Amino acid sequence: MTRDDRRSILRLTNRLAVGAIALLSLFSLAPTSGARAEEPSLGEKVRKFFATPTPTPSHRPHKRVTKKSSPTPSPSPSASPKSTAKRKHKSSPTPTPEEEETPKPKRKKSSPSPSPSASPSPRETPTPTPEESPSPEKRVAAVSPDEIEGYDKNPAAVQKLLGDALDLTKRNLGYIYGSADPAGGGMDCSGFIYYVLRENGVPDVPRDASEQYVWVRKAGNFRAVLSRDLDSFELDELKPGDLLFWTGTYDVERDPPVTHTMIYLGKEKKSGKPIMVGASDGRTYNGEKQFGVSVFDFKRVGSKTATSSERQPRFVGYGRIPGL
Repeated sequence: MTRDDRRSILRLTNRLAVGAIALLSLFSLAPTSGARAEEPSLGEKVRKFFATPTPTPSHRPHKRVTKKSSPTPSPSPSASPKSTAKRKHKSSPTPTPEEEETPKPKRKKSSPSPSPSASPSPRETPTPTPEESPSPEKRVAAVSPDEIEGYDKNPAAVQKLLGDALDLTKRNLGYIYGSADPAGGGMDCSGFIYYVLRENGVPDVPRDASEQYVWVRKAGNFRAVLSRDLDSFELDELKPGDLLFWTGTYDVERDPPVTHTMIYLGKEKKSGKPIMVGASDGRTYNGEKQFGVSVFDFKRVGSKTATSSERQPRFVGYGRIPGL
């Protein structure tokens, strides 16, 4: 029903009301008695009824109908990006830039981690044994040949051997496990023996301490030492240039289990104590620990008071260098 139709019906209703009032006024009668005079007649009741203004439709319902029938779309400020994104996603299969960025973090999480080759793991570096442990610092001691008692009385080959060994102590070389070349900045104990003997023309020198021990034993030049006293008769035949051997300086699976070797120098003039030369990562000279190619105090390693939980290195003997 249109607006004009409503207005036509309203005008027709008003005209009918006016006509009804006029018709009733013609047939109205006066009251017949005093008791009924106060009671309005039927005609007056009809006139009052039609005289009461008939409520006409207001414009408010019209406005509400207008809003319902033709809502005006307007952008809502409260619309969230999520709802907009959802409508776009439904209307168009092409993802928006925001939707394209969403899966990227997931791809990063699922990306493989760097391979072990990119950053070496601890397994690639073997765990060193106590002798293999890198020196905390290069700290070495050196003496000259004239500081050793009776140095000039040694055979020429022994003097040259000891002189070359003492020269290495002046090059500030560290202790490097597995090295037998001073050009690498350091050597280990058997590497030092290997290098010095080969430089002095001794053939067929084994590389490690256990094999060097066997090499001397097979040549018949070895003297075993069981005593823990440096004044023992077992050391009466010890001479400068002899090789010294220890066992138990670190845990190793070797047979025989000889783990350390050095060269005996003789006795120091100023102190009268026996000294030796080689490479170590913690033996002492004058009571101070040395780390590298150095001069050291010769003393029987192993303490009478050591506990069972402590490592107890033991000096096992000495011998002449075969072929020197």
